[in-house]
Amino acid sequence: MAERRVKVGSSVGLHARPANLFCKAAGQQPAKVTIAAGDRGPVDARSILSVLGLGVSSGEEVVLTSSDDADGEASLDALAELLATDLDAVPS
Repeated sequence: MAERRVKVGSSVGLHARPANLFCKAAGQQPAKVTIAAGDRGPVDARSILSVLGLGVSSGEEVVLTSSDDADGEASLDALAELLATDLDAVPS
């Protein structure tokens, strides 16, 4: 099982727009990824309602996990890089 720890870069945390962009990106990954924050989760990273339910704040550390050996590392790297950026500053 592979994992990445990353601090959320979006100024509003994982709310509405940033969570939507993250979940869409997770859905495009070849490996299934979960996300957890503190003692909340893990939840399916593709589920917008689950991700919003975590209530992740700006600068909070989250843990991304994948059990897929073949594609998991690349999927985690891509999603960790996305979460580290301010997704509110990314043009639509």
